Amino acid sequence: MPGEARPKASRQLPGEAQPKASRAHIEVTTWVTKHAGGDGTGSKLFDERIGRGDTPRTVLRRFTARFPELDSALWSPDHSELGSHIEVLVNDEVLGVTYELDTPLIGEERITLLGQFMGG
Repeated sequence: MPGEARPKASRQLPGEAQPKASRAHIEVTTWVTKHAGGDGTGSKLFDERIGRGDTPRTVLRRFTARFPELDSALWSPDHSELGSHIEVLVNDEVLGVTYELDTPLIGEERITLLGQFMGG
């Protein structure tokens, strides 16, 4: 009816129920692109299928398994934790703000792999 307020669309929060299958968008940037088929500049974008229970860790493990050099650069030697040279962001936030490495994804997240720079 005219003049009636419409309910606001609710936004799912990390860890809430998700559809049976969805996607996460992985952006590989800067020098990290050379480990994923790029030239070491700019960005490369990939879509990765996710399912119920997937987390940034499981999605990134599956993704980096296709790129051995990226796999070595992103993970610690025993593959239990992230290495120290590539920053992981989920929806433009570093891990530890809204998402952790093991927070369930809800779909349509953007996971960015950003190469750290050193300088002075």
